[in-house]
Amino acid sequence: MAAPVVPQPDTTQPVNTRPGIPLAELPDALGLLSGLAGSWIGTGFNLVSLPDFDSRPPSTGPAPFRVLLSSTVEILEFTPIGGKVPNRGSTNQDDIDIVGLRYLQRVADRVTNQALHIEPGFWLSVPATTVPSDGPTIVRQASIPHGTSVLAIGQGFEIPSGPRIDPVSSTPLSNPPGQDLSGKYLEPLTHPTLPLPPGFDPGYIANMNQALLDAIAGQTIVDTVVLIISTRAPAQGPAARAGGTLNIPFDISNANATSMDAIFWIETVRQADGSTFVQLQYTQTVILNFLGIDWPHISVATLVKQ
Repeated sequence: MAAPVVPQPDTTQPVNTRPGIPLAELPDALGLLSGLAGSWIGTGFNLVSLPDFDSRPPSTGPAPFRVLLSSTVEILEFTPIGGKVPNRGSTNQDDIDIVGLRYLQRVADRVTNQALHIEPGFWLSVPATTVPSDGPTIVRQASIPHGTSVLAIGQGFEIPSGPRIDPVSSTPLSNPPGQDLSGKYLEPLTHPTLPLPPGFDPGYIANMNQALLDAIAGQTIVDTVVLIISTRAPAQGPAARAGGTLNIPFDISNANATSMDAIFWIETVRQADGSTFVQLQYTQTVILNFLGIDWPHISVATLVKQ
């Protein structure tokens, strides 16, 4: 009996596939995002104003809104995709290869261990392009089970020192203007009626980023990778760099997430014995619009790589 004929690939034709990335080449391919890879665990704080029409616990309504302050514990995991993702160019633009990491964020209340947030997504490194005309960018894609999807775009850089962490305001803003925010809308923030969560300094209410500064007080940080992203078009730069948010109809009508801004700091900390470890800090502000007001939902955390 004759042996079966095994088809052989046609080596005269180009193969329409892209190779994976060897593990040794992953850090160079990921660039400034390479330091994210791994598992991070730590703690933080959360501030958010919520509609409070419902009278069923944990809601306390009927009322226009309530303020939720939380001390949090968090696990944030990043895994390199491991292969190049080809994006096809068109007129005057060659194909580009995108590389990145998938991530899973899980946040719980530090006191009750109740789940507060879960978020799968991707961080991507996008090379410079001619169409549109722009330099290298970083992208965060997120999917939140409230019915919200987020696309935030930005850039990164590295400095041989610790981070500069500017204040962030929790003050709600009128939209459209004309509402008086000097009274009842600020009262729960300036004079909270409930006890503050563990570790939640009263000063954090006005400036949540102070919690990040307190967490690194006394540390010697010798290197910081800064990743800045936003769903909004940059004040200076191509308008095409704008990302965006998408929400289900319920969210749009009741508490519409209209924008997200975040800064991540990957910090190398040198200890007294000369050894080092890596920690991750971030501040994130999501704007929720209801009652004709833009309410900042602010989250901060300090995590250590495992």
